[in-house]
Amino acid sequence: MQPRAGWERLERVAEARGATLRRALRGGLGAGFGALGRLVAGQPALLASAPALLAVLLGASFSRYRVEEDVRGLLAPKHSLARMEGKLVGSLFPINHSKHALYSDLQMPAHYGRVIVVARRGSLLETPNLDAVLELHRLISQMQVTVPAASGPGGFNYSFSHLCLPDDKNACLVDDIIRALEATRSARAANGSAPTLHYPITRLADGRRAYVGHQLGGVQTGEGEAVRSARALQLTYYLRARGGGPTEGAAARWEGAFGDRLRRFAARHPRLALYPVTSASLAGDFQLSSALARRPLLVGSALCSALAVLCCCMRDCVRAKPWLGLLALLSTALAGLTAAGILNLSGAAYNSTYLGIPFVMLGQGLSGSLEMLSSWRRTREDQHVKERVAGVFSEVMPRLSGSAALHLLTLGLAASPLTNLEALRLFCRAAALGVAVGYAYTLSFFGSCLVLSGYLETGYRHACFCRRVPKRERLDSEPAWYRCLMYTRYQDEAAPQQAAADEAAPARPGGDSDARPRDSHLLLGCVRRCYGDWITNTYVKPFVVLLYLVYVSFALMGFLQVSQGSDPSALVATDTATARNAAAQRRYFSSYSPVIGFYIYESAPYWNASVQRHLLDYAGGFRRISWLESYLAYLAERNQSSSGFSRRNFTLALRHDFLRQPQFAHFADDIIFSGGEEPDVAASRIFLAAKTAGGGDNRREMSALLSTLRRLSLTSRVRFLVFNPSFVYLDRYGAAVCSPPRRSLLAALFLLGVSSLAPLEPLAAAWLALTLLSVQFGVLGFMTLWGVELDGVSAACLIAALGHTADCSGPLLCGFVAGGGGRTRRVRLALERHGVPVLQALLCYGAALAPVGFVRSGLTRTLFRCLALTAGCSALHALAFLPALLTFLPPAKSRDGGDDAPRREVECVEMDGGGGRVVDQITTV
Repeated sequence: MQPRAGWERLERVAEARGATLRRALRGGLGAGFGALGRLVAGQPALLASAPALLAVLLGASFSRYRVEEDVRGLLAPKHSLARMEGKLVGSLFPINHSKHALYSDLQMPAHYGRVIVVARRGSLLETPNLDAVLELHRLISQMQVTVPAASGPGGFNYSFSHLCLPDDKNACLVDDIIRALEATRSARAANGSAPTLHYPITRLADGRRAYVGHQLGGVQTGEGEAVRSARALQLTYYLRARGGGPTEGAAARWEGAFGDRLRRFAARHPRLALYPVTSASLAGDFQLSSALARRPLLVGSALCSALAVLCCCMRDCVRAKPWLGLLALLSTALAGLTAAGILNLSGAAYNSTYLGIPFVMLGQGLSGSLEMLSSWRRTREDQHVKERVAGVFSEVMPRLSGSAALHLLTLGLAASPLTNLEALRLFCRAAALGVAVGYAYTLSFFGSCLVLSGYLETGYRHACFCRRVPKRERLDSEPAWYRCLMYTRYQDEAAPQQAAADEAAPARPGGDSDARPRDSHLLLGCVRRCYGDWITNTYVKPFVVLLYLVYVSFALMGFLQVSQGSDPSALVATDTATARNAAAQRRYFSSYSPVIGFYIYESAPYWNASVQRHLLDYAGGFRRISWLESYLAYLAERNQSSSGFSRRNFTLALRHDFLRQPQFAHFADDIIFSGGEEPDVAASRIFLAAKTAGGGDNRREMSALLSTLRRLSLTSRVRFLVFNPSFVYLDRYGAAVCSPPRRSLLAALFLLGVSSLAPLEPLAAAWLALTLLSVQFGVLGFMTLWGVELDGVSAACLIAALGHTADCSGPLLCGFVAGGGGRTRRVRLALERHGVPVLQALLCYGAALAPVGFVRSGLTRTLFRCLALTAGCSALHALAFLPALLTFLPPAKSRDGGDDAPRREVECVEMDGGGGRVVDQITTV
């Protein structure tokens, strides 16, 4: 028994020393922030004007404001195998070298115009619709744009023939379906039989086999895959990819004229629906979300301001602080302006994902400001303003600093180069800067405003009009409305009335000794008299536990269905060309996957029969345009076998015999021959298309197909790679999106664990860590049930949710752990002290966020739903789950017997030597 007793004694000693260290550190932090509060109270005018002046000066940097144009670089993972594969493909087979066949989903030039034509009734292959489509093609081919001259009047006219990609005959490249439709119309005009059009691979008049699965949509086929009808048609017009110069400007002007021409054509042909899109549409429609959200943000700011004023109002006109609510919002606005100025000066470009940053700053700024105001109302009124401010800073700023540190750690870690998604990294970088500036402005600007408001309160001046409020005997002769407007209680007349009210009022178990009826307002009165008793009631707590179990169940249901949102068109404004074109793509062109390039990037023994079977097996499950398959069929028709060929004979026959046939000449763009003495095929490509389930969204199937083909490339005898521009968004997208929130959550838990060793109580750190996990889990699950996919925007909201949860639940947990008495008394006291500012901040936050939900944009819809879920889950935990769970979970009841301990009344005498005032009070102990 002696070793066990010694071990317990050592544990008690270690615990006592840890508690002593924590008390010392908390005392040091409190003293340091108290000194900072005295410093702020000593220079309120300077510290209030300096942030405002700095914000105005940095706001002038908006002359350098620029908008991000590379949207694909924002929304696709920066470091991925698909990007390297795309560069390799571009070096081997540049798009300007493809003289015969271009696949619009395989390689994308710098500029292009694309249109989906849909027949509202019937088929596009019917004669009237077919004639209209060919007329549209003729109008686009003859369209001209004028580029003004650099100097002097006049300009240069550019037609499509000047800007288009040329083929080997120096004619503009057009889609194969146009050639097929022209052949059909010519046959009908000559009263001949029209050539049969097959789907998805058809044979053209010159004998070439062409893939038209991405050009014909809504197809119904008959025997032998012959096309019976087609509802949609997609045409793409490629422009030359040249950097800079007048041609670049002409191509941009041509894209604008392309949309205007199609709108006029659609007005003349109501039987057809047109869905145009250009290379600039994605960037413009992505940034359009900011313009659409401008008015809702202003409406939200007005609602938030009105609610902030109401939350700070009281019946007492002196102790009310309506202007402080507006000044708290002004502090956040000045911080946002300062952060934006710093970003502009650093050369950063704006993008629409930054719409969520004001809400991150608003949540952090309002929580700190309202917590300071709540602490101010608990200070003694007979103290000097400097001492009251020092008390507020010593009580609130350690918690606010810890919350800001958690914000900066989680956002800063996601803003590091480790983050692979550029939009997420830039959002977190700007948000971290905004939080840091907002924290500094809360200390300086709002702290100075609190000091000035304190001096007005000391002088008994009206909180709104700054006029000195007359005493009661002078107000008795005034009208009733004036007495109501100027209602207040002077300290010398309030003390006897307060003592009498305390003596007459029944003793309330677990009551807050700091609470004074003259300071209470509606929310505080409701929490003290109603909500605190209700949420800790024995019969209510089982229902709260049941509600939490329901919360976890639905969150788990959504967590198991999380899907990745790698489609960039899902983040654009709703009523835009990009969104309409993407919807038409999903509806009419989802039967087959986009064209996949199968690239053999090194010399291979194509003459070997086993290698041939190997390659044909890989392409066997696809619809394909393959030079190797056509070459082998060509040799078989001539009764030749490639198995008997040597490398030299195989290559010579391919180069000088097969490729010189007119129907096979286009395969010359798919083969690269080595330039040495010994002829050889250095690299080649095959075009593949996979049959899909036709559900309208092929991203999951494409991701699975990419993974399968890459695994095959690791074990194949032939070195190959597969590429499609959509692979840039799919490749490692899950890791790029999921890793930053996961790292931020682990960093937050690590910070809480480290802080529990010294400044923070271990119990508070443990409860806050569990709350972070619960809120993060709930937001992720419920946003999936609400139709939000996991993309860069929702991942940024998940990271911001960590700091928001700490802002809401941290003060309540710290107040609970630091309180005295039993669990129920601690919960009630923590709710009275910290629950009211949390509720006020959440109400203002919700008022600012609500109008954003009406913006018709995929990006703002994601932002609204994720931020609303963050606020809702944080409110549930801070105001319902934690108050109920803490009443019957650790820590154990206090040693003095908890709530049921006997109390006795002790008479205390408070003496004020300055005014000669003596007040008797009855205190329950």
